[in-house]
Amino acid sequence: MPTAKKEQTIEQLRKRLASAKYLFFTNYSGLTVGEITRLRAELRKDGNSYAVVKNTLFARAAEGELAKQVAEFLAGPTGIVFAPSDPVSPAKALKQFSDGVKPIEVKAAYVDGKVLDAKAVAILAALPSKTQLQSQLLGIFVGPMRGFVGVLAANPGGFVRVLSAREKQLAESAS
Repeated sequence: MPTAKKEQTIEQLRKRLASAKYLFFTNYSGLTVGEITRLRAELRKDGNSYAVVKNTLFARAAEGELAKQVAEFLAGPTGIVFAPSDPVSPAKALKQFSDGVKPIEVKAAYVDGKVLDAKAVAILAALPSKTQLQSQLLGIFVGPMRGFVGVLAANPGGFVRVLSAREKQLAESAS
């Protein structure tokens, strides 16, 4: 029978799972407490969180289809990234941490109801961030309007140049 502390931990994990749309499973072995703290700080910048979990407690907290799909990744030391809004930012943060500080093994990710392997997570990390995609899309929408405004502004300017040339022509013919 689980103790009160374990029940409390399971309940906290259930709350985190309810608020997280995306999960990333990592193997944290070989990382020091300072390195894990640094990883947490990096992930927190985009609203994500990182927790070292006991596999059996996470299995109890996860329910239904999620529990079945991720059961195979709950072996050995497991750290989980809980991402509420964007799957790209935690993938990028894990990649940057792995490249810059210390290699961290990504076991899998749970994105949109599907389990992605480590290779798919690496591809996800190579995508532009949500804000970059939004700015590119905005640029696509604004481009034609900017051109249209330029065309509208060019016509009055051309008309003024024609009038100015005609005025010079009349002034020359009068003198």
